Amino acid sequence: MKIDLHCHSSYSDGRLTPQELLDRAHNMQVDVLALTDHDTVDGVQELKDHQQQCKRKLAVIAGVELSTSWHGFDIHIVGLNVDHNDPVFLSRLAQQSQSRQERALKIANKLEKAGVPDVYETAKSFAGVGQITRAHFARALVKLNAVSSLEDAFKKYLGKGKKAHVKPEWISIEEAVTWIQDAGGQAVLAHPGHYDMTAKWLRRLVAEFALSGGDGIEANHMHLAASKRELLVELAIEHQLLASTGSDFHYPSRWTELGKSLAISERLTPVWHDWKNLSELNNRIGN
Repeated sequence: MKIDLHCHSSYSDGRLTPQELLDRAHNMQVDVLALTDHDTVDGVQELKDHQQQCKRKLAVIAGVELSTSWHGFDIHIVGLNVDHNDPVFLSRLAQQSQSRQERALKIANKLEKAGVPDVYETAKSFAGVGQITRAHFARALVKLNAVSSLEDAFKKYLGKGKKAHVKPEWISIEEAVTWIQDAGGQAVLAHPGHYDMTAKWLRRLVAEFALSGGDGIEANHMHLAASKRELLVELAIEHQLLASTGSDFHYPSRWTELGKSLAISERLTPVWHDWKNLSELNNRIGN
């Protein structure tokens, strides 16, 4: 089966609606798709409802990607098979949403002072039903001709130490793991190979994540060097973490695609190895 356990919709910083995302997943022959929007599960039921109308079988996994702070790094923790209707979980996510909104207003204020007017309204128009993220501000800056590219938006305004950077106030890794597991899910360290840190710090991150009770690690993601992929396999085995995989898809581009190049090492135990919904899907596909 083709499995992708990390992607985003227009409910966070993805550009496709849940229905458009599902259509693309079917076109790419994905069999298992987890919707993991940033700090929200608002799009999960919509995705599930659309799948009910499809003839082709595809397992939709309720997921989320929680933002955390760790020694000055922004670390993301994916939650898989969470109860997206759990009231306690929804209340906790609302706290994160409020933090995002407060950060967005502070970013907009700094951009206004830097000479970029009307940026909040423009970013909000890009966000639509979703939360405003730095990615939306980057698109707004391009549209307002303040920069020529999304990359330049981060280099000039939104990146760490730049004119409009606002330090986020996220929860800890331990809290993220607790939130996810309290909601019945599995906590997975997201795209560890893409954090801007040395191998020494990466080893420390994985070790502390495991000590916090984390369940798994994304052992493969796109554009990951072979040496880094081997290191992640080594760390997963060392800390007895299950292996997950995901494209971190946000929108169609030459850089990412749903379900592409996501195989994991046979030396690892997949995070989905005992998922009942996958066993049922596999039986239906086989029949």
